[in-house]
Amino acid sequence: MLLLGEYEVAIDSKGRLLVPAGFRKQLPEGQGERFVISRGFEPCLTLYPMNTWNELANQIKQLNPFNEKVRMFKRLFLNGATHVEVDTAGRILIPKQLQEYGGFKKELVFTGQGDKVELWDKERYYEHMQQHSTDFPDLANELLGGDFMNPFDKM
Repeated sequence: MLLLGEYEVAIDSKGRLLVPAGFRKQLPEGQGERFVISRGFEPCLTLYPMNTWNELANQIKQLNPFNEKVRMFKRLFLNGATHVEVDTAGRILIPKQLQEYGGFKKELVFTGQGDKVELWDKERYYEHMQQHSTDFPDLANELLGGDFMNPFDKM
């Protein structure tokens, strides 16, 4: 599964947003009804399909609970994580504390990130993308390149 696309959506006064049809079409049959939503690493929210969340949860469970950094990571990452279900109108309800963390106003951007989705306040998203777009060639070189051979041929 490779979730792609950028969709502008609106959040209503009750905290609901319509899951874009273009996104739902990308999900395997039976995997578009339940998700986990949590705080992202940037000021955004992350929406995980259940199969992705379950894989991640299994990795987190294996971390050493006696390590202080592990405990802090779990608090920061798991606190506020919430199961959400798509209602009959195709909407999900974003908990109030997560809306506040994301700085959500009225307009949001729903963007596929491979195995998950990020939800951003529209203004914050475009500012973030603009701010970091000049770093993109250097980032690509650092992560994928650096020599003359195609990094994808090595896979």
